[in-house]
Amino acid sequence: MPNALLPICISDLGLIKGDRPVLQGVNLRINEPGITVVMGPNGAGKTMFLRCLHGLITPDQGLITLGSLTVAGSRDEQAMVFQQPVLLRRTVLQNLAFAAPRIAKTDPRRLIQALESVNLDDRADQPARMLSGGEQQRLALARALLSEPALLLLDEATASLDPASVLLIESLVKVQSARGAKVILVSHDQSQARRLADEIVFISNGRVAEQSPADQFFTAPKTPMAKAYLAGEILL
Repeated sequence: MPNALLPICISDLGLIKGDRPVLQGVNLRINEPGITVVMGPNGAGKTMFLRCLHGLITPDQGLITLGSLTVAGSRDEQAMVFQQPVLLRRTVLQNLAFAAPRIAKTDPRRLIQALESVNLDDRADQPARMLSGGEQQRLALARALLSEPALLLLDEATASLDPASVLLIESLVKVQSARGAKVILVSHDQSQARRLADEIVFISNGRVAEQSPADQFFTAPKTPMAKAYLAGEILL
């Protein structure tokens, strides 16, 4: 079944924080399903771009459409996982039940299955905030996937996690993409981007500097900024 939130069209997106422009006339069209990895130097505007796409921040200018929907109209079809997971002061299982009350009432077995998918079924009755960092992020992903989103957004979701958690999260992201969800992932990790990406969007100084198929980006980047980034140079 075609993804109802594609294509994603972004026109002249602008955002100012304080007196500093964070996004400056971002123009982007994402047509294809699969995994798009957003890369770029620190402060380039990647996180703010993702938050605008999810409707957490209202841009100062520009237009975003997802298929035939606005950002507001698409929120029920989206899920986002942050770099720092936001968990309730409840048990692991209660965190899932709160995020998916209808499922909790009609099919509670799905909550346990969600925990099994992230290897947390043996932690169901433990306080969520007592989990390790990798376990908390796995719980946050399980919670996001319960809604079966058409668009899954991840903002540095595996940064500083243990290798086992990174491997599991990447595996679940690939499964979700294979099921038809569009995945947009912000990552600084070039190795991760090579493993996951079908497409790269490179953002620099609040603008889209390059949009390329992943294999093309890593072998023949088009812009000097992208070449310098891939070479490990410090970009200001």
